[in-house]
Amino acid sequence: MMINKRLINLCSDSKKYVALTVLMNWIAIVCNIVIILLIGSGLDRIYKNQDIPIYLYGITIVVLVAVKVICNVLYGKFSHLSSAKAKLILRESIYKKLLRIGVGYVDTTPTSTVVQVAGDGVEALETYFGKYLPQLFYSLLAPLTLFAILSFISFKVSIILLLCVPLIPLSIIAIMKFAKKILKNYWNVYVDLGDTLLENLHGLTTLKVYNIDDQRHQKMNEEAEKFRKITMKVLSMQLNSINIMDLIAFGGAALGIIVAIFEFKNGNISLGAVVIIILLSSEFFIPLRLLGSFFHVAMNGIAASDKIFSILDLEEKENTQYTEGLERKISYPSIRMEKVFFSYDGKRNVLENIDLDIKNRSFVALVGESGSGKSTIASLLLKMHKTSEGEIAYNGIDIKEIPFDVLAKKIALVSTSSYIFGGTILDNLLMAKKNASNKDIDYALKAANLHDFAMHLPDKLQTYVGEGGNLLSGGQRQRLALARAILADRDFIIFDEATSNVDVESEKQIWKAIHELATKKTVLVISHRLVNVKNADEIYVLDKGKLAERGCHEKLLAYEGVYYNLWTRQQDLEMIRGEEYEEKFGV
Repeated sequence: MMINKRLINLCSDSKKYVALTVLMNWIAIVCNIVIILLIGSGLDRIYKNQDIPIYLYGITIVVLVAVKVICNVLYGKFSHLSSAKAKLILRESIYKKLLRIGVGYVDTTPTSTVVQVAGDGVEALETYFGKYLPQLFYSLLAPLTLFAILSFISFKVSIILLLCVPLIPLSIIAIMKFAKKILKNYWNVYVDLGDTLLENLHGLTTLKVYNIDDQRHQKMNEEAEKFRKITMKVLSMQLNSINIMDLIAFGGAALGIIVAIFEFKNGNISLGAVVIIILLSSEFFIPLRLLGSFFHVAMNGIAASDKIFSILDLEEKENTQYTEGLERKISYPSIRMEKVFFSYDGKRNVLENIDLDIKNRSFVALVGESGSGKSTIASLLLKMHKTSEGEIAYNGIDIKEIPFDVLAKKIALVSTSSYIFGGTILDNLLMAKKNASNKDIDYALKAANLHDFAMHLPDKLQTYVGEGGNLLSGGQRQRLALARAILADRDFIIFDEATSNVDVESEKQIWKAIHELATKKTVLVISHRLVNVKNADEIYVLDKGKLAERGCHEKLLAYEGVYYNLWTRQQDLEMIRGEEYEEKFGV
């Protein structure tokens, strides 16, 4: 009943702790049975005016109570370990799956869904592994143990109690189909609410600027109300089913007690036997009654596991089998794109017939108007997406044969969206190289023109940068991202509009560092400002997803084509801005 074999096999480390939890429960009930048998035996001796070995009875009961207490403590420990192991394995599985898919996982699953499933979804399975599974097996074992003992006291009573026991799991099974449907809807609504919340938080400034935050607020309220209603349905279903199980449990125990009283009246059993049956009759039903309580919480976890497996079953666009020596084979790579086509939706090509040749330790630039496909090429080189047609090769090895984690050790990306994590400057740097020496860190900071700034701060490298680096300026965030990339010491570095939205001084410092790096590493620069890439070894000019021109700065100007027009327009704009600046400030 509600045994998810795939889930249990995935979390195989939890099996032994589930078994130990069941064993502790069983030993505890055996101790309880023996204590009650001693009490019944003592009452019979009193009723018959016989002597009672009080010391023997007392010592035995104390020992049994002590064993029961130890078992209860161990039950809690093993129950925790079974759920803790399961949660660890599930979160690791989700994380490794996302690593195998690559950063393009957002194409199929929203980030908020991943966060909710890896957080609350996995937590919802704590009861399944820690309580429900042990209780399920214990609920099968306990009634059989009780029947085996009570059958020697009164077979009629024990058989009646045993026959009433299955009514509880039958009631659980009866509502299972209904419960699955409700809980599936619950998780769908919950995830949708999380998606909306995260989107609103990310776009809060935009919503305020366009004065539509009230509209989004209304939508959020509607989804929250929908979630409240489905939550109340879940609670109502749980409450009603608990009432049914209570009725069966109390009714079954009462029936057994009534039969026992009649047996005593007819002289078939002793007074002590009646007391034993009264005290033990509820034990037939308590395990299954608890199982019913755990069942509803565990059902929520099973519904969440469907979401977990929907992530684990996502298509992997790469061969994840590590090839020995592959990392060495793509060191200091020469990269070639040949006849590459790409479409996001499978209908409209964003890139068409792209040929690209990036030599080892060269400085290559991608330029073109916005929307021409420059950043898309970068994403393909980083394996964020898969080409529709054509081939991308690193040192002659097809990118499809290179696992993402191997490729990531050779490539660094610095872009306007490079994320600065909450923590200190040092924390962000050590993400690139956790065992970096002070010499390595100083070199990276100096190369990124961030050293003087960092060293003049009161806390130096221990300065807190805030969530997303919000306590730093735009230029400082970009230079920190650059320093992190330098510290990572990757063979191939991609700069995707790395100086967008930064001040002029920061832009100069960043480009100085980039040009210095280009003498040692393979560098690909994507920039809207042509003056920054005019010294590149090779410039590729894109126009509406197609490769229009290629060559050095002087050669492209001589063509008087797409590049020439872009250069001319930008120079004219620079001249106009210079004249406006001179007119305004008189310099």
